[in-house]
Amino acid sequence: MERYYGAWRRGTLAWAKDAQLREKPVPREKRRTPRYIFIASAELFEERSEVRVATRVSELSLYGCYLDMMNPFPVDTIVLLKIFAGEAAFKSKAKVIYSQPNMGSGMAFIDVEPDSLAVLEHWLAEAAKEQHTAAG
Repeated sequence: MERYYGAWRRGTLAWAKDAQLREKPVPREKRRTPRYIFIASAELFEERSEVRVATRVSELSLYGCYLDMMNPFPVDTIVLLKIFAGEAAFKSKAKVIYSQPNMGSGMAFIDVEPDSLAVLEHWLAEAAKEQHTAAG
């Protein structure tokens, strides 16, 4: 009797046979900078279609974020992204890097202005402290 195992990866459940798991280990994600859990409100504006979408950030890094949303924009769409947390706001153009229907999308920041970069770096420093404290 063959056994199957499920594994979560960014919201997708993948099933594999015992032999497949032994033959091909799952590669680790390689990132330029750490990614942190970060919950905040966000707004996207796609200029060509004039579509505005309210959404939520669930992960944040120096180069991008993950947005929870039911109907994400298609891959390669360029949007104006605003993120709001507490009294601070971050604003940048962003590109949809990957899109998961009914789940969300991975965004890459484009041409971040110095004032927004300072806000982002502050948020990331706070998130790193929280993660370190939670880890013990």
